[in-house]
Amino acid sequence: MSQTISSGYCAIATVVFAFSDSLLTASMGRALIGGTVAFGFVGTMAIAGYWFKPSQYAMLAGLLQTVGMSGAIFGQAPLRHLVEGFGWRGTMHLLAVVAVVLAVLLYFFVPHRSREQKKPGASSGIFSGLKIVSKNLQTWICAVIGFGMAATMLGFGGLWGVPWLSSVKGYTIVEAAGMTSMIFVGWALFSPFVGWASDRIGRRNFILKTGAALALVSLTILIYFTPQSTGMLMLIIFLIGAGGSSMTVCFSSVKELNKPNYSSTSLGLMNMCIVGSGAVMQPLIGWLLDLNWNNTLVDGARIYSSDAYVTAFTSLIVVNAVALVASFILLETHCRQIG
Repeated sequence: MSQTISSGYCAIATVVFAFSDSLLTASMGRALIGGTVAFGFVGTMAIAGYWFKPSQYAMLAGLLQTVGMSGAIFGQAPLRHLVEGFGWRGTMHLLAVVAVVLAVLLYFFVPHRSREQKKPGASSGIFSGLKIVSKNLQTWICAVIGFGMAATMLGFGGLWGVPWLSSVKGYTIVEAAGMTSMIFVGWALFSPFVGWASDRIGRRNFILKTGAALALVSLTILIYFTPQSTGMLMLIIFLIGAGGSSMTVCFSSVKELNKPNYSSTSLGLMNMCIVGSGAVMQPLIGWLLDLNWNNTLVDGARIYSSDAYVTAFTSLIVVNAVALVASFILLETHCRQIG
């Protein structure tokens, strides 16, 4: 039911944003959208944990990541074309309709648990559960891995990749958006596979180490040894997403490393850190760019040099490297509930 309600509120928040006539109302609408969609991932993972076999959990998490990345891909070049055709307000109205349709589908097609089906002790309180989950060091190790591996997707793919490719590498905005979306394509295609592979081999950490290493190497090549070929550049960005998709396994790990009654709480805490990586890294990269700005302006907008971007994007390498180190510290669950 919470998923249905959050989807309904998301539709309302989207309409508020579409009708906004000031920065204040636009910010309020955008904040409400963010608050409502926060229920999406964690709620769906809770549903997967209850209605499906534990051996399928990582694969289902990967499938959910694929659906999420499909939305991110749509938010690049396709959404830009939609905005050009309908305007940003018209586009937001269309998205509000989608949220309403989703709320209806959730209400009628997702089964609800009865009181008898709910796990005993599951309603011991939000704060008591959060306290227990927060005391578990392994929860924070999972969160660090998720933060570091999602940072590139949200920092580069979600914001700074397009201006870098357009202002430094000479691509058009639409071309840059299409190329940047390859990070989401790689993430979407590989997420179900890494989840399935983890369930299949009965190991979590091997997948995390391999993916983090691939993402780190690919990111280093992109920043310090940027290919001149468009095709090779797109391949490297794709590999960053493919490697980063292994972060999906963290959701299975954090669930297995905490008590079953607090699985949703642990998933929510970790998801907060993953989403928070964008909130931290996007402004951090912008701040680093400003520090290295050479006073170049075009139509009143700041233009940053190639060296400035290299310095700023190095922060992504650092957090990705930290994630790789953390994957060696994380306790291996062998796909079993040990919390």
